[in-house]
Amino acid sequence: MENSHIFLASTGSSLARAEYVAEQWVVSQSLDGVKINGLVTDPHNPQILYLATQKNGVYKSNDAGKSWQPQGLSGIPVKSLTVDPSDTQTIYAGCKPVSLYVSHDGGVSWKELEAMRKTRKWWWFSPADPPGMTPYVSGLAVSPNNPRVLLAGIEVGATMISLDGGLTWSKHLRGSQLDCHSLKFHPVDGDWAYEGGGGGVSFSQDGGRTWTKSKLGLGSKYGWMVAADPERPDLWYLSASEAPNLIRGEFNPPAHQDGHARAHIYRKVSDEPWEQLSGGLPEPLDYMAYDLAVVPDQPGHLYAGLSNGQVWHSGDYGDHWEQMPFNLDSVQNGMILI
Repeated sequence: MENSHIFLASTGSSLARAEYVAEQWVVSQSLDGVKINGLVTDPHNPQILYLATQKNGVYKSNDAGKSWQPQGLSGIPVKSLTVDPSDTQTIYAGCKPVSLYVSHDGGVSWKELEAMRKTRKWWWFSPADPPGMTPYVSGLAVSPNNPRVLLAGIEVGATMISLDGGLTWSKHLRGSQLDCHSLKFHPVDGDWAYEGGGGGVSFSQDGGRTWTKSKLGLGSKYGWMVAADPERPDLWYLSASEAPNLIRGEFNPPAHQDGHARAHIYRKVSDEPWEQLSGGLPEPLDYMAYDLAVVPDQPGHLYAGLSNGQVWHSGDYGDHWEQMPFNLDSVQNGMILI
């Protein structure tokens, strides 16, 4: 069947897995009671997956998510993970409080890169993960062209770059997001990087060294997930909702209000303004698209995972959409396709 990928998503309290078997979609749940903060795959072996969890450290699967084994950092809230595409035995884990760990043996052992902890400023805070409003590393990305180049985003605090594999870090990069929600390099073109955040969306065309906020056609939005076409780095997407109206006392972003998210998916092509996508999508999205996923060998294809468990698919760069015939219960902190 077309689009018969395996879908895995964090529901907030378990892992959902949808697979097309014997001419029907089968959805299963595992890791009940485990809060999953992120999912990543080995870019060269999709059978190998990693999970970031709130209390159980890192999990690893060698069989496309059918079974999982603890893989270190137990007791440390792991908030983000990324795999070095040039050496997939190297994995970085961003944690709470702000700290960074690296493994060079596929997660068997971990070492803290202490420079990250030293970057913390007194005013950094996060209302998203109580108690304590303790900030954390919400986004991590490794350049596909230079494994020494890392990007890290803090919720709420800064977006920074390291040019030496995490041994030292820059100050906040002007034009990037202070409140990072998603942070990615293009999978093959390391000049391009993308970021969604509480202040909207930003991008870089020089490997993450300088950033530009992108508002033309978008206006003031509460940005969340970014994704780029695997073939065209200048064609990329954003899920976003209306920004909270602080004057009206609206402190909880609509994005996090199921049934009232007031959200959309947007597309940007080269220097053109942002375009709000419709083509069969609910308008607006009452449930936030917390993840956008692309497939490396399928340019033009985009998948959106919503907080109500729906998955929507476009095969023509977002012009037309159809709902996938299964439900993941909820998509909260990540969705991947293999």
